[in-house]
Amino acid sequence: MIRDRFPSEQEQRTLYTKTLKGVHPLPVIMRTLDIGGDKNLSYFPIDEINPFLGWRGVRVTLDHPEIFLVQVRAMLSASLGLNNLAIMLPMVTSLNELIESKKLISQAYQELRDEGLDIVFPKIGILIEVPAAAYNIEDFMPHVNFISVGTNDLTQYVLAVDRNNSRVANLYDHYHPALIKILAYIARTARKHKIPAGVCGEMATDPLAVILLLAMEFSSLSMNYNSLAKIKWVIRNLKLSNCKQALDAALQMHDPKSIKDHLKEVINQAGLGGLIRAREL
Repeated sequence: MIRDRFPSEQEQRTLYTKTLKGVHPLPVIMRTLDIGGDKNLSYFPIDEINPFLGWRGVRVTLDHPEIFLVQVRAMLSASLGLNNLAIMLPMVTSLNELIESKKLISQAYQELRDEGLDIVFPKIGILIEVPAAAYNIEDFMPHVNFISVGTNDLTQYVLAVDRNNSRVANLYDHYHPALIKILAYIARTARKHKIPAGVCGEMATDPLAVILLLAMEFSSLSMNYNSLAKIKWVIRNLKLSNCKQALDAALQMHDPKSIKDHLKEVINQAGLGGLIRAREL
């Protein structure tokens, strides 16, 4: 997004190598090109009436495998000798999209092996952002090593609310009972198949929402650096049994306000009310 052209394979490899080395031996999950919606490239314009329901994420890269292959080759070659790379595919809606993407990743992997690079095939995961993927998650389980739930997009698609539209901003709420039920189903299904499931987006940085995510037993939360200390404090000071009680109660409620008020009570009883008051200032 800061360039005036697509970065070359070598330019990408240099950046990816720096990232992979920087945290080695810890794992790094790299998302493949995720443009469209509110993420646009000046040199690759996408002009659509409704971009959030249009040409986005994996839909773009499957239509332009030449772009996808360059990026994946750069990722794979950057992992040489490090073996801490995982690749995540965004905006996957159907099983066919996942299978076609994995074929291209396998093609890039074999090309690099043929060129003499002794690389290891990475773990592959998908970002669950649309209801179709959430409800068909059973179909994806045999084909992935992990999943992550993109709560920002999933919320807006479940509620049919553009999160960037000020007219309906008050309707965008990740405490909506429908979203809570979908998240619980995703977590339960992933756990049944022993597939690690993470959460990214605003919900993972919300101390109240984290109560529910812990109860659902998501295995990881993705957030920016500024949120780490706050969310760690919540995790370390809440009992899992209390979180599960809060989730059971939330699943019986019918409006977002009731769920949020109940979670505020839970966190106040744990002596963490200051985190919420600071967030609301």
